[in-house]
Order: sequence, then C-alpha cells, then structure tokens
Amino acid sequence: MRASTPWRLTSAAATAALLAGTVVAAGAVPAGASARPGHPGQPAHRDLRVATYNLSLNRAAEGELLADLATGDDAQAATVAEVIQHADPDVVLLNEFDYSGDADPYAAADLFRENYLEVPQGTGRPVEYRYAFVAPVNTGVPSGFDLDNDGTVGGGDDALGFGTFPGQYGMLVLSKYPIERRQVRTFQHFRWQDMPGALLPDDPATPAPADWYSAEELAVLPLSSKSHWDVPVRVGRETVHVLAAHPTPPSFDGAEDRNGLRNHDEIRFWADYVRGGRHARYVSDDEGRRGGLRPGSSFVIVGDYNADPLDGDSADAAIDQLLRHPRIADPQASSAGAAEAAALQGGANADHRGDPALDTADFADTTPGNLRVDYVLPSRDLRVRGAGVFWPAAVDPLSRLTGVFPFPSSDHRLTWTDLRL
Repeated sequence: MRASTPWRLTSAAATAALLAGTVVAAGAVPAGASARPGHPGQPAHRDLRVATYNLSLNRAAEGELLADLATGDDAQAATVAEVIQHADPDVVLLNEFDYSGDADPYAAADLFRENYLEVPQGTGRPVEYRYAFVAPVNTGVPSGFDLDNDGTVGGGDDALGFGTFPGQYGMLVLSKYPIERRQVRTFQHFRWQDMPGALLPDDPATPAPADWYSAEELAVLPLSSKSHWDVPVRVGRETVHVLAAHPTPPSFDGAEDRNGLRNHDEIRFWADYVRGGRHARYVSDDEGRRGGLRPGSSFVIVGDYNADPLDGDSADAAIDQLLRHPRIADPQASSAGAAEAAALQGGANADHRGDPALDTADFADTTPGNLRVDYVLPSRDLRVRGAGVFWPAAVDPLSRLTGVFPFPSSDHRLTWTDLRL
C-alpha cells in the first residue's frame, strides 16, 4: 500500500466502524508534563500533543522486526511502547521503524499497535492509534553506483540512503485523529540536484567544483535519505500538516562532507516548503504535484534531524534554518534527565556550548556527546501550551525506561509539544 492508500485502521477499530456504518476518529504523564483532559484511547479536546520518537526499532535483517513484534514479548518493543503510553501523544512520528515491504506495508505497524501499544506495559496504560501512515523510504535501496567512491559498488554506503536492506530505519506516523489520506504528499524520489543552490559535495582531489557525484549518479540520487512526508491530520474542523523526516547523520563520510551537506539540504527542504511561494516552486512530490505548503496552513515539523544548533558535526546553521524561520516556533523542550546525564557523563559534554537540558539523545561521551537532535516545531499560528522530553532524572521510577548504555529502549528520547488549536 503506497501513498495512494496512506492509512489503516486497527483491526478492532475497523470492525467497530463497519458495525457502526462509518469510520470514527479515535495515561500516565511523563515527568514535567501537565495532565490533560480525556482518557486512554480518547483524544484530548482542548490540546493536541504531537511527539517524535526515534525508538530504534530497526533490525539487522529484513523481516526480523516483523518476527520480533509477532511474539508479543519483545523486551525493547515493550519498553518503547511503555514510553509512548506514559507520554500519550495524540500524533507521533516514529523514526527507525523498519518498513514492512510493499506486500503488506502496515504489517509491522499493526503488530506494534495490537501487541504492544494496546496492551498495558509496566505501569503504562493502553493507548489506541486508529490511524497510521507508512510509505517506502530510500534507506537500503541499491543505487547501482559507487556513491562513497571506495572502488566497489554495493552495501549500505552505496544505497540511496544508508541501510543494508530496503526499508531499514523507516518511519511511521500514528494518530488518534483521522489522516486526510487524499492530501498526503511524499517526496521520496525528489532529486537532490533539483534543489536550487543545492550543497552538492565536492571531490577535494580534483579542481572541478561539486563533482563528488557523477552526472549519472545525480540523475538518480534523491535528496531524502529516507523520505519527506506531509501528512495532514484532521482535528475537529482544523487540519494540521505533520511534516515528517529523518535526515541522514552528518558524519560517516570524509573531507567531501557528503552526509553533512545532505543533512543540511534535507532540513532546508522543509524551510522552503513551509515558506511556500517562489521559495518552493522547485518542489515536486511523488505524484508530480508542485509547490510548497499552502499559505495559512497549520503545520508541525517532527523528526530526528540529526543536527544540534551549537554542538556536533552538522553543517553550520543547518537546524537554524528551522529554529530561526519566521513561520516556525521553537518550544525548546527540555528535561531534568538530560541535564543530569550530561553532568554525570562528562567527556565531550563538558565542552558543549548548548544547554544540556535541551538534549534529546544520549550519544557516546567521547564524541559527539549528548545532543539536541529531535524536534517538534509548530507553525506560529498554533499556541504552544507546553513541551518536554521524556528523560526522567535517575530518582524517577520511570528512568528505568531510558536507562544508560546499553539502553533498554533507545539512545533517543521521545520529545513532545502540546498545542492549542
């Protein structure tokens, strides 16, 4: 099921909807969050909680995630599900959730919902997401070219996006509110070279500019290492565009900085898209529709963007393209656990310029240290009611869900923002 049919109800919800003759829309609270009206499975009517979570549910082999989720007792899946149950977002983007394949794209999403999210995990309460969106991504798709210029063709570094099989490190959007399926836009195949002023990498061994990739390689190389998705969610009478992506890490390359530059331009894509007008004339989605977001549209940019505003390896000001954008608000989600971890771990963290309370990922203490890389950034017309990162301090019983390396859940933390529509 591709972008033309971008959603699926859970089996239980679908049965209920058929009996009713219609399709209907479908908690413990993380440390630092305020309680919201509503009850498990029922969206809050005053505020909308939007979250992003790189939950590291990626596996080493194709089909392995499906096998793990089918058991109903995978320890990591249960732990990340409990994190989601405690945070209880209304809409959540899950990064690094392997794509199930074209034969049944929603197979893994259904298993995760039915076997984990809709079952009590630890001290969490069941949460139901009746709507989902998933689509193919570029990770692990063979390019047929030697993209890393190491003299051989094949492997993760020569895929359209790094991965050892198609769909590894994929994405999934879950929602308690209906997804406007006919309005979904995906940008999996948009070519990097078609972005005006693209920061194409240069081979430092030659005098020619921007020549790391050949013309033949650029003809097939997409901008998105995974994909960019515009997923409109209907909340009452309002539509909120969930703009989801997972740019490549700005590392694992050489002096040409091919991954750092791609990361920069993957972030720039949304900056141009929400600005719209002449800034987005070059944009073309996978169905051939051109242009950016319509003026006045409400949106929330979500995802692991692998870019910290002050620290780490990303290109200068890469994430500032969003954080300082005139149409985008930065809620600066924080946690007590992040500040505590940076102080206890030391190492590279001691030299960081950024506020450690804003960190969202627990990376190696040698390099790059903990960073702020996961974002939920709403349009300025949406009123921010609160924001946070699920990173409890060590004295909090819920800290068992985040832990220390090797992590019981993920090296990233769920990040959320509460919005008043």
